[in-house]
Amino acid sequence: MTFPDAVKSGFDHYTKFDGRASRPAYWWWGLFNFGCLVAAAVIDAALGPNMKVLYVLTWLALLLPAISVAMRRLHDTGRSGAFLFLAFIPIIGWLILLIFYLEKSDNAENRFGPVPTTSPGASP
Repeated sequence: MTFPDAVKSGFDHYTKFDGRASRPAYWWWGLFNFGCLVAAAVIDAALGPNMKVLYVLTWLALLLPAISVAMRRLHDTGRSGAFLFLAFIPIIGWLILLIFYLEKSDNAENRFGPVPTTSPGASP
């Protein structure tokens, strides 16, 4: 999956919490998310020292798609989306989620659906 495919998939499935997202789809989406937030922070800083409006609006706009992609990535490794609650445990929970996100996908269909396609133009 390419960067544009991952971004398109993230927005196309922003309310889809079932199914699976491949490892490239998750990490490309994370890069896009990070880039947007950095750009918003830079623009806010240029507008004034106390400006945070664009950053907050960007964060809110990308929050639901980010949760969706993260949940579908957990599904791809055979785990329930409830593991996202580990994010509320500082450091240890984040490390556990990082390990889950870095794991290889299940090679076969699992209880969350078929293996996501990673060919260009295909959505997970």
